[in-house]
Amino acid sequence: MSALKDKLKADLTASLKNKDEVRLRTVRMALAAINVEEVAGKTARQLSDDEVVKVLTKEAKKRREAAEAFGNAGRKEQAEAELAEQAVLEEYLPAQLSDEELKTLVEAAVAETGAAGPQAMGQVMKAVNPKVAGRAEGGRVAAAVKARLAAG
Repeated sequence: MSALKDKLKADLTASLKNKDEVRLRTVRMALAAINVEEVAGKTARQLSDDEVVKVLTKEAKKRREAAEAFGNAGRKEQAEAELAEQAVLEEYLPAQLSDEELKTLVEAAVAETGAAGPQAMGQVMKAVNPKVAGRAEGGRVAAAVKARLAAG
């Protein structure tokens, strides 16, 4: 079992004992999402830490999008609840890259691939994504690559 999944299970027990409702429901949801991913496909398997991070990133993104939708609909309480869950999930994720760090990685990928022009975006994304690995959202990475390629 992955170390991150072990930590989630330990935190589930701790939050149950501490009566921390937000953390309890968030960790339960995260473990459920991990279990679903483990049994998806033809055979059940154990997820690696990297795969668990991908699942948690996806769940955090869902919370962020739901909070935005609730906020736009004028449902402030639900939006705050979603943001609280997102904050708990982000404690388990790697630290996010700053704009400057992301820009540096994109520059390196462009130099490495020798890409020029917007048509080379896929080539640069393929080179930069493994280096970013869960530390920046895909849309943010794509925007940085697009801006760099447009600048020439």
